[in-house]
Amino acid sequence: MWTPPAPGLTLTPAQEALAADLAGRFGDDVRLADATPVPGDMPTYVVAPARIPEVLAYLKGQAPTRFERLEDLTAIDETARHTPPGHEATAVYTLTSLTAATMVRLTCRLPSRDAGVPTATGVWPSANWYEREAAEMFGLRFDGHPDPRRLLTHRDWIGHPLRKDYEGRATNMPAFTRADCDRLEPVDAAEILGQRAAEGDYLLNFGPHHYATHGIIRFVMALRGERIKALGIDIGYHHRGVEKIGERQTWHQFIPYTDRVDYLSGIANNLSYVTAVENLAGITVPPRAAYARVMLSELFRLSNHLMYFGTFLQDLGMMSPIFYALREREMVLDIIETITGGRLHPSWLRLGGMAADLPEGWKEQVGAFIKIFPKRLQEYHAGVTKNPIVRARTRGVGGISAAKAIDWGITGPNLRAAGVAWDRRKAMPYGAYADFEFDVPTRENGDCYDRYLVRMDEMRESLRIIEQAAAKMPGGRYLAADSRYCLPQKAESLGDIESLIHHFVNVTRGPRLPAGMAYAATEAPRGEQGYCVVSDGDCHAYRMRIRTPGFANVQALPLLIEGLSIADAVAVLASYDYILPDIDR
Repeated sequence: MWTPPAPGLTLTPAQEALAADLAGRFGDDVRLADATPVPGDMPTYVVAPARIPEVLAYLKGQAPTRFERLEDLTAIDETARHTPPGHEATAVYTLTSLTAATMVRLTCRLPSRDAGVPTATGVWPSANWYEREAAEMFGLRFDGHPDPRRLLTHRDWIGHPLRKDYEGRATNMPAFTRADCDRLEPVDAAEILGQRAAEGDYLLNFGPHHYATHGIIRFVMALRGERIKALGIDIGYHHRGVEKIGERQTWHQFIPYTDRVDYLSGIANNLSYVTAVENLAGITVPPRAAYARVMLSELFRLSNHLMYFGTFLQDLGMMSPIFYALREREMVLDIIETITGGRLHPSWLRLGGMAADLPEGWKEQVGAFIKIFPKRLQEYHAGVTKNPIVRARTRGVGGISAAKAIDWGITGPNLRAAGVAWDRRKAMPYGAYADFEFDVPTRENGDCYDRYLVRMDEMRESLRIIEQAAAKMPGGRYLAADSRYCLPQKAESLGDIESLIHHFVNVTRGPRLPAGMAYAATEAPRGEQGYCVVSDGDCHAYRMRIRTPGFANVQALPLLIEGLSIADAVAVLASYDYILPDIDR
């Protein structure tokens, strides 16, 4: 089936000015990508590898448009392309300007998959984990990196899993034996901390199995008394290769996997993925589906924040709030179940819309919740917000400045608690969010108490959005009419043979998307979740990259925790709201 090319990009005056500035400063070492297809989501530059730190530093601090945040850093193995590009690997840097609300992508073409590129950790400290992941997954070298050890896989793991010649199915690999288990046993705590292990009098393993870690993650603390002098983090226990899986599933088949990237955010996960694919294919979502997506995403934000409210206070020793929170959360999940048939993992969104139309009775159920929830929020505040013990345990504990939060790539409520009024729903609206009125709650100190308050305020704003969506829900289609990529609506599949053929093709073989690359990020409950989808013109992704909020947020935890007591560290972890499958993927 013929596939039209991916949508192109017309540069804005500001983007043209930046292109001219970079050309004047760096000459042929920085040039706009011209190889077909040119990505249509943001300006993409090809940079000489040796000059990448210099270019990144210039874009961060001196360019006409300043890009304050390293959004993502990853790589692509180019060796299995239908048309060989003349290089084996590409390093990809995605940057975000918080002041101009725009993005840019830099690519470094590398002659081999073992090639080296200078580290970017001197420009952004958040590049540390990104480069370690790219090195272990693809085999690239980041010359000058301060800690080039593997990150998600064991020190003695063999191979680079995201290379194209690495086996993608465990059933095709040798059996995992007891000898393998012995070889890959967890490393000693001192190895995780490295030279910093000497900063304490003794080492404490906090996790990987501990109630306060909220998942399987291992914190190693170098302690002097109960004071944490150094903190090391060992992640990867939940790693299941979801990006590799994305290269084997059709564009539709991958949707259920997205629910499980952050298993408490459901449809909010679907939205990040389908938005990226829709941008790549130029799919326009009908207004009814766009509004319903917003409503369901905000219901999942409420579900997430209610769980946060209960577990945060439970970790501080306050036992009763979680029972109140779960009472309202069950109402939220009941609404989601009425609409989608599922509660935690509905897998409800589809390319171009949703799996089905909104059912009878949904509006009455939403309306009933809208009536009772403001009073319940008041009850939460009355019992918790001014509680002197809660304040003593959280105010002034685990704070971070706005500048450091941006530098480390922190997003979501944790960023806004530090005083940065950045919310992608408002700053760079996607879907139907531009049609809604809501405020962006912020605080100033970036401590545990402020992180709690921001999330409490966000629940109020989510309720405002849900109320507007229910009141203004448009009529019409719930799936786009472009059956080249989208599933036809059920009545159409049952009514005419053309629609039935499209349904059969898109469900079995899957739609064949145009070659190209697209990145889309959404304001998920825990922060910005982005998908970079790379197509080589097939029915599945050539490269599936997932930028999760927890990966960047958790990397910054040593800044917040070092110098605190163990009890205060528990408060910081509880206030931070991370989830391990999102970090490990």
